[in-house]
Amino acid sequence: MKRTDILNFLDELFPNAHCELVYNNHFELLIAIILSAQTTDLKVNKISPLLFEKYTTPSELANAKLEDVVEILKPLGLANVKAKNIISTAKSLVDNFGGIVPKTMDELLTLSGVGNKTANVFLAEGYNERRFAVDTHVSRVSRRLEISKSENPLKIEEDLKVFFKDDDWTRLHHKFIFFGRYFCMAKKPLCNNCKLKKYCSK
Repeated sequence: MKRTDILNFLDELFPNAHCELVYNNHFELLIAIILSAQTTDLKVNKISPLLFEKYTTPSELANAKLEDVVEILKPLGLANVKAKNIISTAKSLVDNFGGIVPKTMDELLTLSGVGNKTANVFLAEGYNERRFAVDTHVSRVSRRLEISKSENPLKIEEDLKVFFKDDDWTRLHHKFIFFGRYFCMAKKPLCNNCKLKKYCSK
C-alpha cells in the first residue's frame, strides 16, 4: 500500500527527523522560523545566537534599532524585510499578547512575517499540535509522489492531511523535509536508491 510504503521508507531513512532550528523558548523559535524563509536552517543557526544574545526578550527586540538588526541578519539575505518583520512581530507580542507567543493560528497570522507555513511549523514544534506544514521540500515531494498535483501550499496541505492519518502529520512533516533536503533533492535526487520510485512522477 502506497501510504504504508512511504511511512516505512521515511522511517527507515530518517528515524529521528526533527526541527533543525536551534532555539531555547517559544520567542526564539518563532523568530527563527520567520528568519528561515528563503534560506537554510544552518544559516539561521549561525546568526541566531548573536541575535538572541543581544535581544533576549520580545521587549528588547521591539525596541531595537532597525539598522542594528539588519546588520546581524545580512548573511541570510532579505535582511531589511526580515528585520522589519521580526521587530514588528516583537512589538505585537508585547502590545497584544503580553510578551507571550500566541497558540492559535488566527492570532499567529496577525504577526508580521507569519504565514500559514510558519504558523503550522510553530504550532507543531512549540505546542505539539498535529500539523502538516508545507514548505518547498514538502511541496516537491508531495507532487513527485503524486499525493498532490497542486502548486498551492494550502491545497497540498489539505491533500496530505487526507492521505495520511492525523497522528502521523507532525512527524511526517519533518520526514518529508529531510527527504526533500537530503534525498529527493530538486537537483540530482537519489532515485537509484529510492524504494518509492514506483510511485514517483519524476
